[in-house]
Amino acid sequence: MSLGQAIAPHLPYLRRYGRAISGSQQRGDALVARILETLVADPGAIDEGADLRIQLYRMVHDNFALMAEEANVAEAAPADDMAIADARLRRIPSLARQALLLTAVEGFDAEDTGRIIGRDADAVQRLIAEATAEIERQTRARILIIEDEPIIAMDIEMIVRELGHEVVAVATTHTEAVAEAQKHKPGLVLADIQLADNSSGIEAVQEILSDVKLPVIFITAFPERLLTGDRPEPAFLLTKPYQPATLRAAIAQVLFFDESTVPA
Repeated sequence: MSLGQAIAPHLPYLRRYGRAISGSQQRGDALVARILETLVADPGAIDEGADLRIQLYRMVHDNFALMAEEANVAEAAPADDMAIADARLRRIPSLARQALLLTAVEGFDAEDTGRIIGRDADAVQRLIAEATAEIERQTRARILIIEDEPIIAMDIEMIVRELGHEVVAVATTHTEAVAEAQKHKPGLVLADIQLADNSSGIEAVQEILSDVKLPVIFITAFPERLLTGDRPEPAFLLTKPYQPATLRAAIAQVLFFDESTVPA
């Protein structure tokens, strides 16, 4: 198997991680493109005797740090979401957020996360606790849930309320979702892809976003379909079935970049 064939199955999830730590599809996909360019130029950068997945995530981690340094040197005016993130990053180290995402969203254990970010397992656990506590202090939102499975909707609602957020409504169809969004003006949407009347959660969200700008987390059993990098795609996705810790981390990370949750 060629290196390209070995890497291909990992690309959607590398894009997911890149988008999560950077806050947007564009920046996240640029991170992944950068490591692919590196590997085309130097295939020997991958150790064939070591875990490929860990090495790829380590490259995303390293390049994220490099891109941040380059942005600082360029002194370009930050985009609105990055300005928000920069203000919060002064309160929470980026490394702690990455430890949280690698364990809660990408499924690495503490030891493998440590290999990626260059820390031991105990340090990773401390970073996770630090990230969780600080992000939760900084982010509160009114949330619309678009989900047609009653048990899943109840589970999501319970997790959201435990995090201290307000659930403004639970919608099960495209029409209901749009109506509830217009009525309640939520600060975040959690959306399933396939809804009760066979309508599309993606189309519902697109209609909602035509009226107002707000962050969205899509929940799907097929995340690779929305992580191709070939078209405008969501920056934040959860894979069904998800773990509660994964949902908590995703909500915290999305709100980390949202201006409506900037503390006074």
